[in-house]
Amino acid sequence: MSNIKLFEEKKVRSHWNTEKEIWYFSVIDVIEILTDSPRPRKYWNALKTKLKAEGNETSQGLGQLKMQAEDGKMRATDVADTPTLLRIIQSIPSPKAEPFKQWLAKVGYERMQEINDPSLGMDRARENWQKMGRSDKWIQQRMTGQETRNKLTDYWKDAGINVEDEFAILTNIIHREWTDLTVMQHKDLKGLKSQNLRDHMSEAELIFTALAELSTRQIADSEKAKGLTENAKASKKGGSVAKNARKELEANTGKSVITGENFLPPAKEKKEIAPKKK
Repeated sequence: MSNIKLFEEKKVRSHWNTEKEIWYFSVIDVIEILTDSPRPRKYWNALKTKLKAEGNETSQGLGQLKMQAEDGKMRATDVADTPTLLRIIQSIPSPKAEPFKQWLAKVGYERMQEINDPSLGMDRARENWQKMGRSDKWIQQRMTGQETRNKLTDYWKDAGINVEDEFAILTNIIHREWTDLTVMQHKDLKGLKSQNLRDHMSEAELIFTALAELSTRQIADSEKAKGLTENAKASKKGGSVAKNARKELEANTGKSVITGENFLPPAKEKKEIAPKKK
């Protein structure tokens, strides 16, 4: 389960391994936060070489996972489990080191709580959205849509879809069918980069996304779809159901369901600096 965690409002890409029940964190994201380096990848490569030369066993806890990059594409990136990340942090002179260690402990503790009581995860998500200024109506629709999405991905897993790229392919088929846009084109329309598209959808966009995914799951289930090819066909049909509903609504309202609006904070205006008088 891939996710984004926030430390002092800065993102840390993360992945929860359900089999091992451990978190993996993007090392580059952590390096960038702790060092404020404009080139965190170069910093990490140098640090990794130094640790290896010193005989440090940190590399044993490292791995690579595909995570969403700034351009929206899934790219392989170095990840570390919590003990390994703590050893890396100890090698970085930074005033943020101790607060970050406490943050890691908090993330781990909260995850253990959520495993024992899944409703806590939803409560935290609701609290975060409220802090971002989302309305109760929007939050309810977002959470309902997430539940619909989870049921669809559960079906896909049971149907033999296990590769993350295949989840992305099927999602894009559904999205392109009902919106006439790929996921990336929709994000571009909204001016998004690494942000989650669904977190910036309007209420109508969330509803039609949920309709498309609900229709896809029910169609796939009725057809007993297995594997990527059969589920791709069901995804196209499910997206088409939502597209037809979207077009009918747009014909009756004269307004487009697909919008470029987002919930990003307003861009700060750059102040022009007057040239110094000689």
